[in-house]
Amino acid sequence: MKVQKSLPKTKQTSKRQQCNDKWFKSNRIPKNSDSSNLSPSTAMAKLEHRASNLRKDKPNLKRLKKKAMTVSFRQVKTPATMERTPSRPLTNGGAGRPEQGSDSDESQDWSSFAESVLHQNGGGESMEDQESFVSAKAAPGRIEEEAFVHCAERDYIHNRTVLVMQQGQTLCFRGKCLLSCLYGRVEVHGFTLEEGQQSYPLFSPSSHCPLTVTALGDSPNPSKTKKAGRLEAKAIVRKYLSAETCKRLLSEVDSDSCVILLEPLDTPLTRFLNSFPDLKELFGLSSRDIRDSSAMLDTPLSGLGITPLRKTAGGMVMSQTYREALNGLVNACAEELDGCPVILVCGAKNVGKSTFNRHLINTLLNHTASVEYLECDLGQTEFTPSGCLSLSTVREPLLGPPFTHQCAPEHMIFYGQSSCETDLDRYLESLKSLWRLYNRETPIVINTMGWVKGFGFQLLVDIIRLFSISHVVQLSSGDKVMCPQLTPEFLRSSHGWQTHPPVQSALGEDNSGTHPAQRSYTLFSIHSEFEGAGRPGEMRHQRSNEQRDLALLGYFSQLQSPEPGPVRPLHCFTPYQVPHSAVAVGVTHCEVAPTHVLYTANASLVGLCCLNEKVSGRGSPVLLSQTPVCPCVGFGVLRGVDMARGLYFLVTPVAPSVLRQVNCLLLGAVTLPNTLLTGQTGILGEPPYVTMDYSFELTGAGKLHVFKGLARPGQMKNAK
Repeated sequence: MKVQKSLPKTKQTSKRQQCNDKWFKSNRIPKNSDSSNLSPSTAMAKLEHRASNLRKDKPNLKRLKKKAMTVSFRQVKTPATMERTPSRPLTNGGAGRPEQGSDSDESQDWSSFAESVLHQNGGGESMEDQESFVSAKAAPGRIEEEAFVHCAERDYIHNRTVLVMQQGQTLCFRGKCLLSCLYGRVEVHGFTLEEGQQSYPLFSPSSHCPLTVTALGDSPNPSKTKKAGRLEAKAIVRKYLSAETCKRLLSEVDSDSCVILLEPLDTPLTRFLNSFPDLKELFGLSSRDIRDSSAMLDTPLSGLGITPLRKTAGGMVMSQTYREALNGLVNACAEELDGCPVILVCGAKNVGKSTFNRHLINTLLNHTASVEYLECDLGQTEFTPSGCLSLSTVREPLLGPPFTHQCAPEHMIFYGQSSCETDLDRYLESLKSLWRLYNRETPIVINTMGWVKGFGFQLLVDIIRLFSISHVVQLSSGDKVMCPQLTPEFLRSSHGWQTHPPVQSALGEDNSGTHPAQRSYTLFSIHSEFEGAGRPGEMRHQRSNEQRDLALLGYFSQLQSPEPGPVRPLHCFTPYQVPHSAVAVGVTHCEVAPTHVLYTANASLVGLCCLNEKVSGRGSPVLLSQTPVCPCVGFGVLRGVDMARGLYFLVTPVAPSVLRQVNCLLLGAVTLPNTLLTGQTGILGEPPYVTMDYSFELTGAGKLHVFKGLARPGQMKNAK
């Protein structure tokens, strides 16, 4: 790696003795600011605080009772009338119990479930002539407002609600909550929750499709009679509700009932997002829900942060091809005849790739302890802010959109842009370095970009060839063909960016040095049938740039204290001080004159990377002459540059033990959300780094675009 040093703008008059660690906190920056205006004083905040304290006293529960076991599946033909019904999980969750019964029992089970769904879709009988409403167990399907009178009770002392659901019943909602399954089994977005498992947070914001909780009934257990199951369920209801409150609810409890506990959810993420005026209604109702009057406002769930939706509000829509692909992939993972499946999901923009990935991962977690996830989409990433390629090990279900589960992947590379069109080779080399770290001991899901034309299609062909894909899931929508069918026969004659027929996998050379024959794969074609498939979102917080901002806000919410309290703005955190000579600085997305690099990096988002070679300087900044492909451990905000003392000031949620490995700061085209700079509280005068006095007419004011590694000589000459 070539590095070059730029001359310091000012010389230090005296040498300041630094501590041995290059990352240390400054005592000059106040740790706290006046945040009295942000302190909540409402009664609801007190209730949430009390509920969170109660949750701390609960024992920690393991998600898996026993070691997860693979369960065989049979292809299920679902009628077309089941399009809008929630999916039934493919096995008995993550408890790892051996299956009871034969194939005929399983077939009868599926048949009874299908009949219940058909009864739901066939239209219910009128209840207006009845003296009282029919009990919930006689009306499978979406829980309506009248049914809450019988199936839910609110405990106002502990601020929680106990909900009794019958087999086949669903609860579609907006908001956020903490869900615990007390008896039976329920399914949420492909993941099965059973009694005895830990509580799971559910996030159903207005920016995404609403979540649906589906009751599956009790786990089959031949040693337990129906009477014993009913008595057990009633005992659980009495445990969480007072005698007067649970009296009416006990009449709804049966041996096949599901008893769930719903509690308010208060996390650093939700508090941080709610501190911004534009995001206060993020977990509320969408404009469509309000326009269609689909929300049920007066229910026992009111006050918990949950708003149930009527049948007029659409939940997740799964087509027949969607179900068949899901069943086929889980069968492939259960068989494990030829190693672990390598599943690639592709398709144009806005066809549901991310939703399918989450649903698939959650379903696989019912049978295995972990699933690998390779992120190849720079724009709409799942676990990191945009501009990164990563390899993650997923061990917990994904019960919310990407900004609700931002975490540090096991391996990550900072690319610096939301699109790879400026440097296709660096994009592929980054993916190759991540693929070499895959241990091939667990199934892996590969997410790809929505760029499926031109160079984007060539990159897709390269990824299929280079990574020896075993299953390809191709999503499409409408009648317009955005991408040809990626059959194995078609791929043999297709040209990629780096691979061409008959050249095969570049990562699988054998001992003789020749390339092996291309591995055949199974293609699943899914036609998305949900409303708005193939089109960008029209409501608030649905556009791609808004999703990227939410991911960054979710990442920096890790700076907040886990304890309930006021939200601290980003400028209130004490920054780390980093000597100029300890780290190298580089710009990945455009050409910048060496004398302007520090101006560019100031008040910007930077990737915290680790170069293989040692970086050292003599007090002056160290600048990179080319963009490296190196590991990245997280992100930070370079909030200031002190040339007199030779220091960078950095704010980041990355732990100090990890920061000691960082010796490179990379700046990309991914910028901080405007609300972080314009919405800062506790600032006297004009906010720093914010100005309207800016003109692109000035020489050097705009960035120099480089397309696929090429630049005009005249531009390069003027940039020096």
